[in-house]
Amino acid sequence: MVSDDIKVALIGLDTSHAVEFPRFMQDPARAAVAGRLGMRATRCLSFETPFQGRDGLAARRRELESLGMLVTEDFDTAVADCDAIMIEINDPSLHREYFERCAELGKPVFLDKPWADTLEQAAAMRETARKCGLRWFTASPLRWDVALTAALESGVTPESAVVWGPLGSAPAGSSVIWYGVHSFEMLERIMGPGAVAVRFSGDRKGGVCHVVYGDGRRGTVELTAGSLRYGGVIRDDREREVMFQVGGGTPFYVMLLREVAAFFRGKGAGVPETESFEIMAMLAATERSAATGSFEPVFKA
Repeated sequence: MVSDDIKVALIGLDTSHAVEFPRFMQDPARAAVAGRLGMRATRCLSFETPFQGRDGLAARRRELESLGMLVTEDFDTAVADCDAIMIEINDPSLHREYFERCAELGKPVFLDKPWADTLEQAAAMRETARKCGLRWFTASPLRWDVALTAALESGVTPESAVVWGPLGSAPAGSSVIWYGVHSFEMLERIMGPGAVAVRFSGDRKGGVCHVVYGDGRRGTVELTAGSLRYGGVIRDDREREVMFQVGGGTPFYVMLLREVAAFFRGKGAGVPETESFEIMAMLAATERSAATGSFEPVFKA
């Protein structure tokens, strides 16, 4: 361990990210891929959720302990002697509770996707962060995928975009919010803010989301059950387009961790809160549209 490594406390063990991220931080076998991130996961708070039971938690605990981490069921112990916090809870209905507990500590926070289980919960968390003056951000690692980044650097102006990704089946709560966040994060990275309405059309494979922008642009998000593929096409109004397929080059987990490390050191801004809130608002609009069959407004921050 290097003496100036940022000591990171992980909150939650019901997601594979809680194991994968420490591996990239401190497993020598991953160093050739990740490089030196300058962070070390030291402790983790473990508890059962609908997304992971006791047996699965025990297996993950052994993994983390092999990386030199302390795994505990006591919150105060988990956050003791840390420099920063990563909230790695798969169940988004628990995000607000632990976000508010972490906000009181005054340490920088990365909140793993999605922001919350509902837009109302996200808005309440936003107010907590503002009152505490908390430095924090939330994101999906898909935002920094190298293929997506290369497509954005190709010179094509994004007048429209189609992105696709999996529609996972959430053990509890909304599957669209829990897993659709990855695809909507890609769309937000491509198109930027400005979405005003979403209509969801369901089918036997999942569904297609039509996103309308105030300036006339449009986005399409295809969510497919049982699929593991992410990708997209970016188009401009001059008959130019570029396609990207996620999965090659540096893993997007590493790209995310580099952003998190820079943020924790005060050298990066993370993702603007307004963009993250718009992603949550699009997901919430998609949920409403699935029930009404109509275009639903994207509520603004």
